[in-house]
Amino acid sequence: MSGKRLSAKHKIDRRVGGNLWGRPKSPYNTRQVAPGMHGANRRGKLSDYGLQLMAKQKLKGYYGNIGEKQFRNYFKEAGRMRGDTGQNLIGLLESRLDAVIYRACIVPTVFAARQFVNHKHVTVNGKVVNIPSYAVKPGDVIEVREKGKLIPMVITSTQQPEREVPDYVDVDLKAFKVTYIRIPALEDVPYPVQMEPNLIVEFYSR
Repeated sequence: MSGKRLSAKHKIDRRVGGNLWGRPKSPYNTRQVAPGMHGANRRGKLSDYGLQLMAKQKLKGYYGNIGEKQFRNYFKEAGRMRGDTGQNLIGLLESRLDAVIYRACIVPTVFAARQFVNHKHVTVNGKVVNIPSYAVKPGDVIEVREKGKLIPMVITSTQQPEREVPDYVDVDLKAFKVTYIRIPALEDVPYPVQMEPNLIVEFYSR
C-alpha cells in the first residue's frame, strides 16, 4: 500500500477517535487526538448532530472511505428494503465484493481489497469482476485468479490471518475460494469499534 493511502487510513482512525480496523499499527493506539493543529482541543462533548455525523464518518471510513454520494445511495437503497434501515445498510455494505475479500482475510486491509478487485484478481461465479462495490449475493463463489495468489501481501495475509473470519463467509484459504453464505446483521459483523447505524438513519432523516 502506498504511503499516501496509509497515512490517509491512519488519519481516519484519529478523526473518528478509534482504531477503526483494530490493527496493531494504528497510530490511534499511541496518539489519541484528532488530526490537525487543533486536534487536541476537539474531543469535547459532541452534540446530537456531531454524534450522528461521527457515526456516519466511522462507517464510511471503515469501508475504505466511501464517497458521500455512493454512501447516500446505499442509505436510500436500505430505506427502500423491508425491515430496519440501519440493519439493511450494514447488510449492503458487507455484501460489497471488496468487503467480502477483506472479511475472508485474503488481503490485510479494506483499501488493499479495493485495489485487489480493481486489478482483476478475482472472479465471482467464474467471471472476472473488477468493481469493488459489486453486490455479492448469498451463495456466490469468489475465487482468486492465479496471478493474485502470488502477490506477497496475499501470501502473508492468507498464511497468517490477523483477523477471524465471520461465520457468514466460508473460506478455503488453501484453494483461495470464498463462499458468501448470508447477509449478516449488525451483531454478526466483527467491527473493532462500535458502529451505530441508527444514528446514521437519524442523520439522513434530519
